[in-house]
Amino acid sequence: MKFSLTWLKDHLETEASAAEIAAKLNAIGIEVEGLEDPADRLAGFRVAKVLTAAPHPDADKLQVLTVDTGEGDPLQVVCGAPNARAGMKGVLGLPGAVVPANGMELRKSAIRGVESNGMMCSTRELELGDDHDGIIELPEDAPVGESFAAYHGASPVFDVAITPNRPDCMGVYGIARDLAAAGLGTLKPITMPAFDAQGPCSVDIRTDDPDGCPAFFGRVIRGVSNGSSPDWLQQRLLSAGQRPISLLVDLTNYLMLGYGRPAHAYDLAKLTGAVVARRAQDGEQVLALNEKTYTLDHTMTVIADDSGVHDIAGIMGGEHSGCSESTADVLLELAYFDPDRIGATGRKLGLTSDARTRFERGVDPAFLDDGLDLLTALILELAGGTASEKIRAGSPPSEPKVLAFDPAQTLRLGGIEIDPNEQQRILTSLDFVVDASAMPWQVTAPLRRHDIEGPADLVEEVVRIYGLDKVASTPLDRSDGVARPTATPEQQAERKLRRAAAAYGLDEAVTWSFLPPAHAEHFVAEGEALWVLENPISEDMKAMRPSMIPGLLAAAKRNADRGASGSRLFEIGRRYFRNADGSSDERPTLGVVLAGEKDARGWSSGKAKGFDAFDAKAVAERLLAEAGAPVDKLMVMGEAGAQFHPGQSATLRLGPKTVLARFGALHPATLKAFDIDGPVMAVEIFLDAIPARKGGGTFARSAYAPPALQSVMRDFAFLVPSTLAAGELVRAVKGADKASIVDARVFDVFAGQGVPEGKTSIAVEVVLQPGEKSFKDEELKAISERVVAAASKLGAELRA
Repeated sequence: MKFSLTWLKDHLETEASAAEIAAKLNAIGIEVEGLEDPADRLAGFRVAKVLTAAPHPDADKLQVLTVDTGEGDPLQVVCGAPNARAGMKGVLGLPGAVVPANGMELRKSAIRGVESNGMMCSTRELELGDDHDGIIELPEDAPVGESFAAYHGASPVFDVAITPNRPDCMGVYGIARDLAAAGLGTLKPITMPAFDAQGPCSVDIRTDDPDGCPAFFGRVIRGVSNGSSPDWLQQRLLSAGQRPISLLVDLTNYLMLGYGRPAHAYDLAKLTGAVVARRAQDGEQVLALNEKTYTLDHTMTVIADDSGVHDIAGIMGGEHSGCSESTADVLLELAYFDPDRIGATGRKLGLTSDARTRFERGVDPAFLDDGLDLLTALILELAGGTASEKIRAGSPPSEPKVLAFDPAQTLRLGGIEIDPNEQQRILTSLDFVVDASAMPWQVTAPLRRHDIEGPADLVEEVVRIYGLDKVASTPLDRSDGVARPTATPEQQAERKLRRAAAAYGLDEAVTWSFLPPAHAEHFVAEGEALWVLENPISEDMKAMRPSMIPGLLAAAKRNADRGASGSRLFEIGRRYFRNADGSSDERPTLGVVLAGEKDARGWSSGKAKGFDAFDAKAVAERLLAEAGAPVDKLMVMGEAGAQFHPGQSATLRLGPKTVLARFGALHPATLKAFDIDGPVMAVEIFLDAIPARKGGGTFARSAYAPPALQSVMRDFAFLVPSTLAAGELVRAVKGADKASIVDARVFDVFAGQGVPEGKTSIAVEVVLQPGEKSFKDEELKAISERVVAAASKLGAELRA
């Protein structure tokens, strides 16, 4: 939020400098993100008077001016503005000045052969407005030679960040109140100009949605003149980053930015019948002020008349009923809307505005009457007209919170001892009502302070105003010697796994923990419930992810859409579920997506090569091994899930029921749901299913000790049923003699001529490692017999 020092001093009597105010704002919890002085940008520009104006000798649209700068001899300036004439006063940029609009540094130069010693400036060139039809014309009493920044009253501009719990500071007056409480000046009371209301309001105003709009106040003003705003008003809006539009619109924006109270002005001639706050009907549409059409539903509150919807309540007005230069009669509206309803509507529509920012955080329900009267008085003063009596439909929340507060809690919770009288002064200066006649105190919070819920909040108010810098820094106790590691075994395992995945050539991605509901539902396993947020940051991202794969798929798609030939992505994070009893659950998981080209095309390889299911299996086994899983004991089984291709996917299990990972090609229906061209391989490793290391040891490798004797290799060729997985055969072979067999691997698979139908020939290389002495022939023969016997239990027979 931005505001000028001049605007702040409208409400705060202070002699503090801009730097001192910025320091105090930071000290009381209102972070200053920027402090800019427009006078710095206007350095080198002065008030000047045009003495003479003559045609340029070599250009029809240019004039040669002599300009009095108030110092020394007049300067010659070439100017192309049509309104330049002798006797007028304007703004002259001298050589060395930098034009704010384009960053151009002015220099003495020749224009069509005539020397020019500067530039007469327009409003747009100095970024003071949009007018560029001519140069700025100043009043006759403008002092020639004075710095234009000083004459214009350029004021430093603060840019502050207001946390969501402080809607009371979403207006300049609220910030002035905090500064006054902190001792940086005196808060000026809001001046309520008197005016006479003439007759009842001619428009019926009511609220038919008391839940979404508990209070709807309004009145009619007839005979207004909606022209340009006065300079003081435009300057305040410009300092806040708002573009002045028209007097009526500017005044509603002034009330919102100055007092945190959004309001709306309707052109009465464009309304029909009663004006009502009600629920929208499903499918109703409204053309908003941002020139976009929005489709509404029954959960949204709107402002409508007999002809239809005119306003998305608390968020944005409609284009049709907005004020224009021809507006003569207006209906003013100030309302209190339910913050939750405003937030939900804004997220559904994807619509943000300054009004929504304030309403969904909670505006001051006690400022409806005064806010409407203040806006009315400003309109009557600046735009003329006659005002009707106000209509109050419904009533805003009016029950304040009363908290029991012991001032001793400030020391206990805040770590600083503050005199109870000072605590009472601070709370009172913030408009809390303190009854200190008994202990504990009874403290009544102002209605605008929606963030005050308990005594700890009162401690925070006291400490921040008293001075956070006065809280002593006290080091925490720690034992002597080297600090103990703080990472848990699970965190250490994830760090190791992250490094291993990166070393394997995968790129780490960090994706959202929430997904579009359609994507999340696609990956929910049978028997599991989706975890849906009640208050998401966006309606399109309200489901917590049940799998790591959807987020990685979306990242791979973005890469492909931007020309990436391939993606090798991984992420370590959490999957989220709702249990049957309603409780939440999260599980650590590693996800991998391999998409696009594995190897680029080349003169030796020909076409580019993509990833396949075996690449996914290799990744899964490699990372499982790094995570400490007993890879040599894992079983390869099916049922990877409906999201995977049934013929090109599998699971890795430790026993029939414990699934450690799933891998393979994603199902074409999954790729279609994510609008991705396939094939795409995916891996998901369930880190919580990996058994813990015995003894809780670290992941450091033991020292390598090579065997003293050379290993022996033997090859076996078996005829096995075609349905038998090669992994089962290898596992059986390894288990035939665990003391001697250190490894086994498949090196040939053949089916066809010479192999009986329904059979497959699988050749296995077995590595035997002798211990203290070399194998004898009879020992090797015995081991071979045990290998054949183990394979025969699976229906395998040694091939002749």
